[in-house]
Amino acid sequence: MAEKVRVHVLIEGRVQGVFFRAATRDEARARGLAGWVRNLPDGRVEAFFEGDKPVVENMLVWCRKGPPYAYVDHVDIDWQPYQGDLADFRVVY
Repeated sequence: MAEKVRVHVLIEGRVQGVFFRAATRDEARARGLAGWVRNLPDGRVEAFFEGDKPVVENMLVWCRKGPPYAYVDHVDIDWQPYQGDLADFRVVY
């Protein structure tokens, strides 16, 4: 059984106004991950992902590219202890 992990992610670049949140939600749900994603006032996108480590790592690869029309300059990744307190994946406003 794969190790369960939690990761906090800050994504910089052209990531707002290009459906980054909706695409992140769809990609995370398709992978069976829990967590949330939201826009920040400074133009970045913030997300938390929880799930099996290989699946979360695969999601991070996707975050470095994002959806069409997005341009990712930098992804800040903070690995944290798994908590299991996130039931599904959603967009937070």
